[in-house]
Amino acid sequence: MTEQTERPVAGPRPLATPRPLAAPRPLGENRLWPKSFADRLTAPLPGVRALARLAREGRLRPRAEALRDAAALPVAPGPLPAVDALTTAVTWAGHASWILRIGGLTVLTDPVWSRRIFGTPARLTPVGVRWEDLPPVDAVLISHNHYDHLDAPTLKRLPRDTPLLLPAGLARWARRRRFTRVTELDWWEAVELPGPAGPVRCDFVPAHHWSKRTLTDTCRSLWGGWVLTAPGGQRVYFAGDTGYGHWFERIGRRYGGIDLALLPIGAYDPRWMLGTVHTDPEEAVAACQDLGARVMAPMHWSTFILSAEPPLEPLHRVRAAWEATGRPREDLWDLPVGGSRVLPR
Repeated sequence: MTEQTERPVAGPRPLATPRPLAAPRPLGENRLWPKSFADRLTAPLPGVRALARLAREGRLRPRAEALRDAAALPVAPGPLPAVDALTTAVTWAGHASWILRIGGLTVLTDPVWSRRIFGTPARLTPVGVRWEDLPPVDAVLISHNHYDHLDAPTLKRLPRDTPLLLPAGLARWARRRRFTRVTELDWWEAVELPGPAGPVRCDFVPAHHWSKRTLTDTCRSLWGGWVLTAPGGQRVYFAGDTGYGHWFERIGRRYGGIDLALLPIGAYDPRWMLGTVHTDPEEAVAACQDLGARVMAPMHWSTFILSAEPPLEPLHRVRAAWEATGRPREDLWDLPVGGSRVLPR
């Protein structure tokens, strides 16, 4: 059962002195893992009865009238911001796909440039940045193996020597596709990516989620988020896909001074089905508080139809939840698809 924590109502809390972080592991290390990570689940996975109830209630997709709002989803592609080795900038390509410019490197998170993913309708909005307009990609971070986060057609566009940072258990999948620089991590482990201003540290951290890609591989690989630390100390947390729970507070304690939290706000309805694995907008704001993060940027909405809430509802609810905390409006980066922001130094 998911651990319950009290939700704060004001700005970031003072965080306890974090414990020393683990020493970085070697890039490209070959490792052995358990056959299953099901012991990491924080809630039971839905069974046949839950799936039957979902189909019976007709809550697989938004109602037809709600989909008319999709035309109003915010899309504003623009050029990537100019950066140097001391600049941290983010651009939202849609869903959980971000272009992170940090420490002089360009890092992609859960890149999905495909028009359609397995089991869902086509994208509601175009990709925010054309593939041809990307700078050379220095590394890719993957949160877990669900099709809307690990997209094989997109990864095939990359040179096969692009460093891939993966959850434990996914290296074989990547090596079968001829990627040569593959690193798997367990929770609380890290590697360093060499950059022009010094190494960029990438820590793999827990999430309230699960993994599955085929009928026989449930929880055979791990799931999680990433904390990136620039040489100058700026920190960006990418949550991947997650429900709400105790991990946010623990991450905030261990990685003090998170400057920006990229947090999911969509794919949450119905709550009885999705509440343990997807944060709703109010929970995402609470997670930002738990993390002690200064700025929040919403993601995981407005791109694919994965659940029953109306397309624009996550945006309205996250804005209301943020306002209720009393925190500065400018610290909610509710970007359009294709939008960018630069972290102040």
